[in-house]
Amino acid sequence: MAIGQDKLRLLVFTVHDRDCALPCEAVREVLPLPRLWRAPAMPPPVAGLLNLGGDPVPVLAMDRLLGLVPMGDAPPLGFYAHLLLVEGQGHGRLALLVARAQSVATAPESALRPVSPDSTLNGCVAAEVELDGRLVHLLDAGRLLLEREAQMLEGLRQAEAARLAAWGAPL
Repeated sequence: MAIGQDKLRLLVFTVHDRDCALPCEAVREVLPLPRLWRAPAMPPPVAGLLNLGGDPVPVLAMDRLLGLVPMGDAPPLGFYAHLLLVEGQGHGRLALLVARAQSVATAPESALRPVSPDSTLNGCVAAEVELDGRLVHLLDAGRLLLEREAQMLEGLRQAEAARLAAWGAPL
């Protein structure tokens, strides 16, 4: 996370009406929202699958995953919705659907206020930090999913890859 002695680079984004951030090194790429494919049997937090260079990538609706909207609701996505591509965080490659990627900010490590792992599901909120007068929740990309959820997403990804291969779809 560090960029200097005690400075952190954070990608700040909006989920529903909350400001959140991930360490920049956890985010491989920020993508505009493409068309997603969604099978009816997918769990509600899965917004669909993204075909990224022939590799199906599960897309998680962060507002549903974090419990900010009911699981059945699908609030309309704004013009500025983005996907944050994260990889190698203990769950393979996946994309996080957010309302908007805002900016890259720096914050001193001393400004972080740790959050008790017991106060969020799986300890996914690591800390809180004040940036430009706003409270921002610093997420831990490796703790967004429970182990069983990560296994289910990998199963969805493999099933979609097999489906594409059976149809002879270009990879």
